[in-house]
Amino acid sequence: MLFLAQSDTTAGFLSQTPQEINHAKGREGKEVLIEVDSLDTLKNFVRIPQRHKTLVRRAKKTTFIYPNAKALRVVRDEKHLEFLRHFKALYSSSANPSGEGFSLEFALQRAEIIIEDSRGFFEDTPSKIYKLNTKTLKRRR
Repeated sequence: MLFLAQSDTTAGFLSQTPQEINHAKGREGKEVLIEVDSLDTLKNFVRIPQRHKTLVRRAKKTTFIYPNAKALRVVRDEKHLEFLRHFKALYSSSANPSGEGFSLEFALQRAEIIIEDSRGFFEDTPSKIYKLNTKTLKRRR
């Protein structure tokens, strides 16, 4: 199932499989980030390097690419968390055609289930992305 919901950063597609998101966006084989509802859930997917634990714990609207090549973001936005808590973790990507800006028409056509809260749908600043290694931290976006 492909959901359309307003995430903590921008209107996005969410799914339990990355293939559904890639298919809806017209791209194949691209990596998709995972949104999780808590740090406890995050620990089920990755091991946070000791040096970066405080940074990961305090970060807001930030995606980290971990040494195992998985990209995860802990969601802090309460409205989005209400939805995400039912699943614990979902694959996520912005609700736009690959390489283009947000289009509500495009998003509504592709989504199977629409989750709209009081904010409606809007494009906001995307999350910052950092790649973590055991010793280094590199900003990707």
